[in-house]
Amino acid sequence: MSAQKPRMELAIGLGCRRGVSGAVIVSLVREALAMIEHVGAAALFTADAKRAETGLAQAAHSLAMPLHFLPQEALAAVADQAQTRSSRVESLFGVPSVAETAALAGAGPGAVLILPRITSDNATCAIATCAIARAALTQEAAP
Repeated sequence: MSAQKPRMELAIGLGCRRGVSGAVIVSLVREALAMIEHVGAAALFTADAKRAETGLAQAAHSLAMPLHFLPQEALAAVADQAQTRSSRVESLFGVPSVAETAALAGAGPGAVLILPRITSDNATCAIATCAIARAALTQEAAP
């Protein structure tokens, strides 16, 4: 009898250049989820400044995940927790990584970055979960 993987609630942060396609974002999100062996619910998060990017809405629809736009203040509040830094992104958005800060802000208080930013074809993705969920996973994994 195989052990069932515990459910993990995830916040998937996304960044992208203007005009990126939904297909590119979908492929990147699937790659990211495969890297962490995802089981559980997930939602997509990005900067409010990305609202006009139709590729994000297309990806959310294709992935059947809700898409949330976060104010710049929410991203800035967790910027010190970002592991990746881009001077271009800092000059445009005031944060070191849109994907990482969106994931951290989306996961809420106690967020932990479990997959730092990965990139592909003008899109970025990072994944965070809350510390409470990670603690529960650690306890379930203990012998």
